[in-house]
Amino acid sequence: MTPRRTRTDMVRQYVITGGRSAPSRNAPALDVVTLVVSTGDRPLNSLGPELAGIVELCLGGHLSIAEVASRTRLPMTVTKVLVGDLIDSGHVIARRPPPKAALPDHDLMKKVLRGLERL
Repeated sequence: MTPRRTRTDMVRQYVITGGRSAPSRNAPALDVVTLVVSTGDRPLNSLGPELAGIVELCLGGHLSIAEVASRTRLPMTVTKVLVGDLIDSGHVIARRPPPKAALPDHDLMKKVLRGLERL
């Protein structure tokens, strides 16, 4: 009989999130494009390895929730729960992404084109 293979680096997601599948009520609505940045002024010694990893990852600047999930190799739902916890504890700040630029008026673009053609 061959020994059963076990991976020590695999932890069930419900253990990481404490059994939760959604961020806390205090956390803002987190979307995949929500930007997250570390405050850098809170100690990390009370955080678990996944939470501390997210804080350290976001020290370099704003990252979207999707980027955090990709770089930590955690599922999106787990990442949202953990980021929500970090927002509640004050370790990170979440910001909505900048709005898309409004498209210029079609008539204005025609006038600009006509002006350029005259040159």
